[in-house]
Amino acid sequence: MTVAVESAASVVQSVDWLAIAPPTIAAVVGLLVLVADLFVGDKKKALLGWISVAGLAVAALSLLPILNDDRSTFCLTGGDACSYTADRFTLVIQLLVLGGALLAALLSMSALKDANGTEKELPEGEFWFLLLSSAAGAALLPASRDLATLVVALEVASLPAFALVGLRHGDKRSSEAALKFFLSSVTATAVTLMGVSFVYAATGTMHLTEIADELRHVDGQLDTLAQAGVALTLVGFAFKVAAVPFHFWVPDTYVGAPLPVAAYLSVVGKAVGFTGLILVTVVAFPSYADVWGPALAVLAALTMTAGNVAALRQQATRAYSAVRLLAWSSVGQAGYLLVPIAAAGYADNPAEAEKAVGSTVAYALMYAAVNLGAFAVAALVGRTQRLNRVSDYRGLYSRSPLAALVLGFFLLCLAGLPPGIIGLFAKVTVFSAAVDAGLGWLAVVMAANVVIALFYYLQWTALLFRAPEGEPVKHRVPAPLTAAIALTAVLGIALSGAPQLVLRFSDTGLF
Repeated sequence: MTVAVESAASVVQSVDWLAIAPPTIAAVVGLLVLVADLFVGDKKKALLGWISVAGLAVAALSLLPILNDDRSTFCLTGGDACSYTADRFTLVIQLLVLGGALLAALLSMSALKDANGTEKELPEGEFWFLLLSSAAGAALLPASRDLATLVVALEVASLPAFALVGLRHGDKRSSEAALKFFLSSVTATAVTLMGVSFVYAATGTMHLTEIADELRHVDGQLDTLAQAGVALTLVGFAFKVAAVPFHFWVPDTYVGAPLPVAAYLSVVGKAVGFTGLILVTVVAFPSYADVWGPALAVLAALTMTAGNVAALRQQATRAYSAVRLLAWSSVGQAGYLLVPIAAAGYADNPAEAEKAVGSTVAYALMYAAVNLGAFAVAALVGRTQRLNRVSDYRGLYSRSPLAALVLGFFLLCLAGLPPGIIGLFAKVTVFSAAVDAGLGWLAVVMAANVVIALFYYLQWTALLFRAPEGEPVKHRVPAPLTAAIALTAVLGIALSGAPQLVLRFSDTGLF
């Protein structure tokens, strides 16, 4: 009897409710919105949106009490292995995903109001529940420190996103986009689960830090199994981050999804994939750095090149070319984000690896702010120009001077040109990570891609200030959409004024 009690006690897990507050609040508010939808009349559905926005804001504010305190919970007694860790890395990524979800929610309020009453309406209760559920999974993932929790968080973030893409009633393009997104993600999940099962079979543990220790001493008979597990896990996450050649779902998914959902996927969905990739490579598989380092370097070169070349080839008069260009641009940006992670594989010590990973986190923060801002202005133009072509932005300055100036600023940030200093600073940080790791060839590829990207970013920017065709017509901008554009603009300008702030995120606390 005593032995049984001691055995049970060895698996008892502590719970730190303050540490798990961010994803918990998002999940609870999601359930609250789902239940409230049953009792709220059609004329008061907008209330659900404000509840969702408030819930995401509270979830983000719940990070403040633990800002300077590393906390772990769901830990096995008698050991250091924990399933949930709220360290600096976790808090920064949670701030990114919850802030991104909050901005996407502001965009969604206008989109839902415009869609309702049309043939392609969006059900509000289901929309807010799915968005909050996905945000809860995205907030859980950076804190996950075992493979089981990591995979569960990844799917909680991904599964509601499938429904969000295809939620628009009566829209075949939306349904096709959701199907393509679903099939690619299911394939990625299957490959990831197979890789995780192989790693578990070879090491006998699911916790990331224990896996790192066990992989250094894998029995010779299990070495091939461990290598296959590492490779399959990396392939699965390559799908999630839209790395070439696993990127084919991105443009059609972004075009078919409601624009706020496309904005959400471009930032929060990408952050989820990159966070998982960082955790499995740098934390769980450091002993295989000689394998995943070169592999990620090649993927980075292919991804940035394919994304930028495809964006360059977009025709300005093609339907939805603005959204499609942003989609291909996000693929190119994913290539830049992969560079520091690849550089971490060449690091000589944990401090260098941590610095490289910090470059990815800093770049992701810049990208999140300005890319969401670009999508916000695209949502504004899309209210009157349903086909949302790049050519529709001609003379935007005459119709809406502030929107044109802000979009021009965001595009210059993505290009890495002044006055978008934060974009330039982030690119230099990533470039330095490649050079410091001895990846000179990758730095050259990145420099060439930056030049390619300059052409389509500057071409779009110049179009904003050209003489309009016909008389410019001004339209009223909804308050939530105005707030989203203003928030991203303020954040981008503030970071451009003090770009050194991004260096504070180079100390991720992962080691």
